[in-house]
Amino acid sequence: MESTNGASQHFQHTIKERITISGVGIHTGKFVNMTLVPADPGHGVVFKRVDLPGGPTVKADCDYVVDTTRCTALEHNGARVSTVEHLMAALYGTQVDNVLVELDGPEIPILDGSAKPFVDALELVGLAKQNAPKIWYTIEHNLSFVDDLKKVEMVAMPYPEFRVNALIDFNSPVLGTQHAALKNIADFNTEIAPCRTFSFFHELEFLFENNLIKGGDINNAIVVVDRPVTPAQLEKLAKVFHRDSIAVNSGGYLNNLELRFPTEPARHKLLDVVGDLALVGFPFKAHVIANRPGHSSNVAFAKKIKEHIKKNKHKAGIPSYDPNKPPVFDIHRIEKILPHRYPFLLIDKVIDMSPQHVTAIKNVTYNEAFFQGHFPGNCVVPGVLQVEALAQAGGILAIPKDNPEDHYETYFLKIDNCRFKQKVVPGDTMILKMELTAPIRRGICEMKGTIYVGNKVVTEADLVAQIVKSTK
Repeated sequence: MESTNGASQHFQHTIKERITISGVGIHTGKFVNMTLVPADPGHGVVFKRVDLPGGPTVKADCDYVVDTTRCTALEHNGARVSTVEHLMAALYGTQVDNVLVELDGPEIPILDGSAKPFVDALELVGLAKQNAPKIWYTIEHNLSFVDDLKKVEMVAMPYPEFRVNALIDFNSPVLGTQHAALKNIADFNTEIAPCRTFSFFHELEFLFENNLIKGGDINNAIVVVDRPVTPAQLEKLAKVFHRDSIAVNSGGYLNNLELRFPTEPARHKLLDVVGDLALVGFPFKAHVIANRPGHSSNVAFAKKIKEHIKKNKHKAGIPSYDPNKPPVFDIHRIEKILPHRYPFLLIDKVIDMSPQHVTAIKNVTYNEAFFQGHFPGNCVVPGVLQVEALAQAGGILAIPKDNPEDHYETYFLKIDNCRFKQKVVPGDTMILKMELTAPIRRGICEMKGTIYVGNKVVTEADLVAQIVKSTK
């Protein structure tokens, strides 16, 4: 079985092949066949009602949520799909970005009441990395949501990863106050996905009378019994569940149920938070803290996060530079990699690097040698040298580093789409970001380069260079 949590966060992913899952919808009681179909980059998660004329679709987006009564339901163009939260959590937790979900009914199968069956199916087929970058959005400042009536408090804080904490308190002697945490998205499959939905015994009569859990069964939900119940009530519930009898165990749960985790109810509420926040529609990084969350609050908060991201979308991908953090490479390490020397070594340090990108720093001072002859009295960093600085940053990424005795040189082959949007002057700190746009083959590197000063783009270009082993 192939793990999906190791998916690269730098690229979009779909599934390697089609997946069909069948089961009963918990609220409608209708048997549904659901097929997950691989989709192109940028497609996102889209639901398609193949049982309706024309096969109408609805995108997994908080703007299309029409109901949050005991589940999250989407509707658009005549396509309505209910109970999407567990599947959405599984897709987000396993980092599936693009998939078409075909349904021949109105509701996602409930299965065992958790996200684990979906995760198991996704891991079985595995993910396909797509040749398209995955853009992560960030929270610029604390965002909060408060519902005083329901005593709900939610906050999303700036954080370099996706992290969630959830707290539940139903004034229940069985559940007590419970806390759950997802410290890293890589832990979702094992720590959160297996946790099942739950309901209180005293709610069941209301739910049945309102036709909300026609597909409910003690095998797909945890039933909490925190109030006295009569034999007649148990007998009535047994008939509804098509059982000879049901009983309450000493822990306060029906039919001697064994919890998968001591805090399984809280972890399931966290699962719902992940699934509902996936409807933001943009992958984002933040530390989310949810106190007494529910579908209504989750969706309202998702809309608030989406609005924030849309307002600050232009800032996505801007590298953060903290001069107090130790660099990945200092100037001495850079000298061992690049052949350039004064006055043509144009990067001072490397602050971030992965197999697909590099971020370097160039501090511009009045003492730069080129200012003597380039617009004397009007100090502007020449555009050609900005592009050269980008190329040197790209060289740091592309030059092999296996053997320190080997030396390489970098030569331009092509520069396209070069734009200079703002002057760079003494006192500016140039943040140079280079991203691979294609795998390196035969020493040929295709990269997209961007220079930032603060949070503004000053220069960008598409560069093609060749890495050649030095013969000296």
